[in-house]
Amino acid sequence: MKISCEEASQICNKSQYKEAGFWQVLKLRLHVLTCKTCAKFTKKNTAFTSLCEKANLQVLSESEKEAMRKDLEKHL
Repeated sequence: MKISCEEASQICNKSQYKEAGFWQVLKLRLHVLTCKTCAKFTKKNTAFTSLCEKANLQVLSESEKEAMRKDLEKHL
């Protein structure tokens, strides 16, 4: 059940968006117990996610992005 640091960071990022499954999160937690680097990364990633949620960030819709692309192309 051992995972690499690379896999741990991928799972950490997935869990940030609620895309990681139960077993993936369990593997991550076990890995973090033995890897200080990944523990630090996970802690910072969790803090970043919390800040983004508190900021109530808004994203552009696909149609808004396309309109922006077309507008930029006109000016180039």
